[in-house]
Amino acid sequence: MQEYLQKQLAQNKKLFIPFITAGDPNGEATIGLALTLQKAGASAIELGIPYSDPLADGPVIQRASQRSLSAGMNIVKAMELVPSMRERGLTIPIILFTYYNPVLQLGKESFFALAEKNTIDGLLIPDLPFEESGDLRESCKQHGVTFISMVAPTSVQRLKKIVSNAEGFLYCVSSLGVTGSRKTFDQRIYDFLSEVKQEASVPVVVGFGVSSKEHVEELTKVCDGVVVGSALIEEVERLSSKLKEADSLDAALLEFEEKASSFVSNAKVSTG
Repeated sequence: MQEYLQKQLAQNKKLFIPFITAGDPNGEATIGLALTLQKAGASAIELGIPYSDPLADGPVIQRASQRSLSAGMNIVKAMELVPSMRERGLTIPIILFTYYNPVLQLGKESFFALAEKNTIDGLLIPDLPFEESGDLRESCKQHGVTFISMVAPTSVQRLKKIVSNAEGFLYCVSSLGVTGSRKTFDQRIYDFLSEVKQEASVPVVVGFGVSSKEHVEELTKVCDGVVVGSALIEEVERLSSKLKEADSLDAALLEFEEKASSFVSNAKVSTG
């Protein structure tokens, strides 16, 4: 994954990594959304596993999880969507975004067997501290899955240790608190991103609250790309009824593509 992302950066393309919730509003729509994001220029996709207690997520993604769980989605079914995406033309990396509890409930051996079978490229677990992730990171290496590390402004004292073990890309949390759209960012985040960039040998992307073209333009001046979640999930929520129906799915995906493309076009600004 890291080599693939660095090739994009070598072409002066800032990374655009969108987040969608598996099963929101249903499995077929999730496949369509993933293909649409690739068409719009996504560098990789974070496929969120719906969870009943998503501590790092704000109300928008919480509602997406509830819609997905109500429709019967779970971690196994979510991973099983990926081969269908591949069969229909998806070539970009898929990063599974899940809390640790679903992995524990499934069992590590079963989880990695399914990850390999269903061509999962990466794993991101927001509620697993770096100091407690060693065993899982080792399992990722054994099964060809890239473990994505996260850092936040509160990680300064642990920054070098986390950065030195980073693979794929480094996910920088823009602010304290949960995911969700924001109007502005604390100016200190730009200094933090610059510090991380100096230390990191992998691409550095920023997420949590990236929700406008202006955000992308400003943040990609000091990092390699952005993760966009809530702003896209809000669009999925708005289009939910259309995405559920076969006769309106294609039209809904076209509307969604327009929203996604607004982030991609700005994410390709070169820092020279």
